[in-house]
Amino acid sequence: MPVYIYNSLTRKKEEFLPLNPPNVNIYTCGVTVYDECHIGHARSLYIFDVIRRYLEHRGYKVNFVRNITDIDDKIINRANELKVDWKDVVQKYIDSYYEDLNKLGIGKANYEPRATENIADMVKYITSLIDKGYAYVTPSGVYFSVRKFKYYGKLSGQSIEQMLTGVRKEPDETKDDPLDFALWKKSKQGEPSWNSPWRAGRPGWHIECSTMSMKYLKTETLDIHAGGRDLIFPHHENEIAQSEAITGKAFAKYWLHHGLLTINGQKMAKSLGNFVTIADALNKYPADVLKIFYLQAHYSSPIDFTWERMEEAKKAYERFRILFQKLDRKFGTRDFSELPTGSMGNIKLFREAFEKAMDDDFNTPEALGVLFRMINECNAILDDKQDDRRFMLQSAMQNIIELGNILGLSFKDISEEKSDTWVTIAIAKREQLRKEGKYDEADEIRKILENKGIILEDTKDGKTTWRRKT
Repeated sequence: MPVYIYNSLTRKKEEFLPLNPPNVNIYTCGVTVYDECHIGHARSLYIFDVIRRYLEHRGYKVNFVRNITDIDDKIINRANELKVDWKDVVQKYIDSYYEDLNKLGIGKANYEPRATENIADMVKYITSLIDKGYAYVTPSGVYFSVRKFKYYGKLSGQSIEQMLTGVRKEPDETKDDPLDFALWKKSKQGEPSWNSPWRAGRPGWHIECSTMSMKYLKTETLDIHAGGRDLIFPHHENEIAQSEAITGKAFAKYWLHHGLLTINGQKMAKSLGNFVTIADALNKYPADVLKIFYLQAHYSSPIDFTWERMEEAKKAYERFRILFQKLDRKFGTRDFSELPTGSMGNIKLFREAFEKAMDDDFNTPEALGVLFRMINECNAILDDKQDDRRFMLQSAMQNIIELGNILGLSFKDISEEKSDTWVTIAIAKREQLRKEGKYDEADEIRKILENKGIILEDTKDGKTTWRRKT
């Protein structure tokens, strides 16, 4: 079955047909390193990691580039605010960024280029735009002439008149048109700068992505360009204009945009006191719980973060823990090497349902639902004591882990469970007390076990199972 993707450029769902299969070139806009990464960044980083994982699962060879903006007005302002060198700000938050990625279990891209390492290439691109008549030099820098690119607005769907609404020309600006955007900015005194044919300065934000995506993916047309919905205009619109003005070719075949994250229905902002960093979230919950929270909404949809919804995600994650530890105690191993080859029982149908969901524009809520249906099936077999379906249970566990890994779920917080003799003895003692009608004493054993992190669950047939408290 083919994979279908909603293309923001054409505004419809399309069959995914990369330009040079099985190779797939993907570029995503990365972070600007002037502050700690927050849970909105985490959603973006995670979503595109899942898409990458799934395409690799489907047999594609993914070449993935995710940039780092390490020179920007925000970085300069933060350095001035802290009275430190801008390079110190950059290094601090790059280190923090990679620490967050590691805690989230998100792998690095094939290339993670920094803007300041590619300025010479940006100067070449800007020179080419000037030579082609799409850019002009002013005393304050170099600007792209938006009206000379006749397809400007094709991604955002806005006309020039609509874009001009709310745009005003600053008195000190020397650009020809309010919509024209900076390719190169003359540096003010004390600001970081690099030499160029147009005076010392630094690149504009938009030219970074055009330059680095084509350079590191070694192509003038990307298969997929991805980013947040808030980047459609002006950032991605400007990338298209400057890239296609240089090459005369489509800059990207498919544009993917994820929905934005709010907190309790509000935009996240430090001034509102609702700014939640990745570190804040992971100090309270395992990374897999945060990921389940994200998976419950389609990547293109907005999502509202609340701590109550995180508690719901934690409860959902507990369903994996409870099943895995039941099966650990039943079979004593997670070594699946001795399982018969091929899919067992309904496993093939579950796998097909998972892939069908992901093939449909990476429908993670439906794919996650398949994993929970597998859990329900396993619990039903365990409740009915269908020991003849032992291999099916182990195969199901193996497949839940494998498919979960495609969704970036590591399950590393669910340790392999071994039956502890003292727990078994305590449960047997409790059962004996209950038979003797000594319910208060039996309940005391339950409380003692609970204080030691052991939760007892009495089944319909009078048996008792147990699991560890999270």
